Amino acid sequence: MEKKNVSFIYLAITLMIMTFSMRATNNMIITTVPLLAKIDLGFSSFFVGIISAVIYLFTFTVTFYVNPRINAKLRRQLFIGANFAILFSLIAYYFTNGIAIWGISALAGLAYGIMMPNLITSSTLLKDQKERERLISLYSVGLSLSLILGPTIEDYILTFVSYRDVFLLFIPIVIAGVIVSTMIKFPHTKNETRANVMKNDGLRASLLTITTYNIPFAALSIFLTLYAIARFHVSGAVAYSPYIYFFSISFLTRILLTIHPLKHIKLPLLFSIMITGFALIMFPFLTTFTSFLLLMMLLGIPHGSIFPMSTIMIARGTSVEQRSAANSYFMAYNNILFMVIPLAFGYIVKFIGYEYSFLILIAPVILSAVALFKIYGSNTTIFISNLKKVPPNAISGKKNDL
Repeated sequence: MEKKNVSFIYLAITLMIMTFSMRATNNMIITTVPLLAKIDLGFSSFFVGIISAVIYLFTFTVTFYVNPRINAKLRRQLFIGANFAILFSLIAYYFTNGIAIWGISALAGLAYGIMMPNLITSSTLLKDQKERERLISLYSVGLSLSLILGPTIEDYILTFVSYRDVFLLFIPIVIAGVIVSTMIKFPHTKNETRANVMKNDGLRASLLTITTYNIPFAALSIFLTLYAIARFHVSGAVAYSPYIYFFSISFLTRILLTIHPLKHIKLPLLFSIMITGFALIMFPFLTTFTSFLLLMMLLGIPHGSIFPMSTIMIARGTSVEQRSAANSYFMAYNNILFMVIPLAFGYIVKFIGYEYSFLILIAPVILSAVALFKIYGSNTTIFISNLKKVPPNAISGKKNDL
């Protein structure tokens, strides 16, 4: 087997294991801590919301203020340490009380603030652009797979254990991440910089791109089940089922992008944005739960495509020296969306209901799309792959460079 193929396979396996460990556990913590706080510790709904926001707040703090300002050697050490911190957090959540849960949640948020942007960066370092973008898509596949299997695992184990026990039963998944974290590769460069990164076209275009989808998804991730119950009068278990179809289509979309990396991403991106807009328009007109399931399956396409296309824009538009900072700012922006949008959406719902609240989300989708294509539509570096162009200091793909 050629060294290049060995390199890609090695990176792919370690990246998939690490991504699954990180995202499956992250999703479990985000969804289970509110239940633990409400049911076990007796928190009010207000404080349940605050404890959830604490995790996102500390993740944002690290991704925006800390990660872009540290060198690759320290970042790698913190990345490994962050995996140990998550392992400690799971044990601590099992023994927690109403006071300790705040500190544990802050620690978990800090750890994920280190882990998330650096995993993205590690998926963008191959010199060969086609292989690099295939690895980015594979990273996205790992995210989708974790969002399918993680909730499935938790749903199963909750049939015979308590919410506290769930944290302990996810420890084997985290241990796999701890082991593999020592194998994850970081860029070999002494000149990392965050100077002018916020002015980089690749980063700015990626922020506009992810806005076209993550604004509606931030609302859906919190209110989808409540909407299904209110609109179609189904049970809580049935109301949760659309996530399965949604993430399954997202997973298949990302598999396709991994097998066939996109050279030109403008038209596929436009198509994905149009699907998002169409789905938001349809919310007030849904009459059956089946039609809702079909709509969620349709939304799985842009969910599966827009995130990898956003990260590809960063990979195409930045040098290796800029990429860690760019990915950090990208993840920080996503954390802002997931803190702000649910709060705003929940406030609007009180006045106009779920259906029309989803409908008005089309406004920021359209505005972001118009700005994206008007400002960066002619930028061939971002939208068209140039396989002959090699970003500075990229990994060559040889085993010795890993």
